[in-house]
Amino acid sequence: MLGAGRMRLGTFGIFLMLVRASAACEFEPFPYSVTGIVCRMTKPAALLLNQETARVIQAAFRNAKFPNITGERSMRLLGKVAYGLSNIQVNDLSIEQSEVELKENDAIYIAIKNVTAFFKGTLTYGYAGAWFFQLFHSVDFEIESSIDLQINIKLMCQKDQVAADASDCYLSFHKLTLHLQGEKEPGWLKQLFTDFISFTLKFVLKSEVCNEINFLAQVLANFVHDLAANFVQDEDISVDISLASVPLIKANYLESHHKGLVLYKNYSDVFSDSVFSPLLLTESRMLYFWLSEHILNSLASAAFLDKRLMLTIKGEKLQALFEMEDTEVQRKAVQMIFQGASYNDSMAKVWSLAQPQISLQPEGTVVKSLVAVEVSIFPLGEEPLMVLYMEKEIMVTVQAAYAEKKLILHPLDSRIEFKVFKCTADPSGNDPSIRNFLQTMISIVGIPEVISRIEPALTSLMNSKGLHLFEIRNPEIITRKGYVIVQLDFSFPNHLLLDFLEKRL
Repeated sequence: MLGAGRMRLGTFGIFLMLVRASAACEFEPFPYSVTGIVCRMTKPAALLLNQETARVIQAAFRNAKFPNITGERSMRLLGKVAYGLSNIQVNDLSIEQSEVELKENDAIYIAIKNVTAFFKGTLTYGYAGAWFFQLFHSVDFEIESSIDLQINIKLMCQKDQVAADASDCYLSFHKLTLHLQGEKEPGWLKQLFTDFISFTLKFVLKSEVCNEINFLAQVLANFVHDLAANFVQDEDISVDISLASVPLIKANYLESHHKGLVLYKNYSDVFSDSVFSPLLLTESRMLYFWLSEHILNSLASAAFLDKRLMLTIKGEKLQALFEMEDTEVQRKAVQMIFQGASYNDSMAKVWSLAQPQISLQPEGTVVKSLVAVEVSIFPLGEEPLMVLYMEKEIMVTVQAAYAEKKLILHPLDSRIEFKVFKCTADPSGNDPSIRNFLQTMISIVGIPEVISRIEPALTSLMNSKGLHLFEIRNPEIITRKGYVIVQLDFSFPNHLLLDFLEKRL
């Protein structure tokens, strides 16, 4: 019952980047123009998540706190009869059916049917009459209930962030039976307290359960915001995931639009030319992420400013680059460049001289960058000697995929244009053999080597944010002119939400 509401709030929230809320939002007349990230979760995903309800409900009920219930009533012959129910706890719970429906432009409707719950506690009662002294008794009790729960969860925007309002909540009771333990009390007393207590108990349960669901909606919103914000942040580089427009509920999907501005120290990102349209996304997969080309460009700029676009290669890795083929031309070029030094006494540095430019095209992600390469040798007992320096403009097209919890980058083609070339073995620059050899080496093994370093680094970064905990099925990364779409199916790792419930409640 309570847990089902929590499950829905958690599951759609996690993938829609729910975040904290407390004040209304204002948007431009055409909000899509500043949309950098879009997240769409379709109805098949909601139906899948609905199957995980039972264990979450049980976890939620175990942590629920129910208030003491007191009442009093005047009875003929008996005088005033007062009662109190205390230490109310859930003893057992079972669920027959749970359903979820997306009401277009309205709410997420959740129906949980035939929740059988057993409550236990202590009943204290006392009565006084003309023929009785004042008497007080305590007896353990069990309450058997059968309940239907309906929740309409509305999505709002507050403080530029998504908020979930679950105050539209109803409980219907099919059964509410009080059992006094030991059956030592007379039947009339049992019936008396059942009649007294039923109405009050129904009211209290409804109030507490629905209030808890609505409260938990905001708690989960904060939790998921922190989760999403942490995923798109690494040290000083982060992405602003505040809303660009009001979140949408359609008959077949939920959708949120985010600004996606890159934040880095004093780096100021501005974006107002998005090409997003709802027609760019379909409804055949469970989850979609749409990202503007602008975000990738800004992230590359921030990485450059943070001096992350640097790489050193030495030892066996350096040998593999320069000995890609065993030919006379290769041997001559290596001998001229390294002057007989071993690869263990040599090092190559590669870094970007300017902010890379990224464009998204149907054939892949096109990266254009001005890159410097410096090769130095370290003669024994002598100062390091730079034997090769070159600057070159490189344009490479890369296709990306995600499989077996790893990011895979595949370079398709590349173009290299030398801007500066200095080599101690050829100071005049009249010998084209070294330059031609390096041109081939960079194209065939140099670029793949750099990309092979980027793959595990990005995979490790994503896994450090918890991506590997999710069971992602058949992910596709599709590039188009100006944007990229990531679409996938998934199996939800319910232990994540259960762990959250156990820690937060």
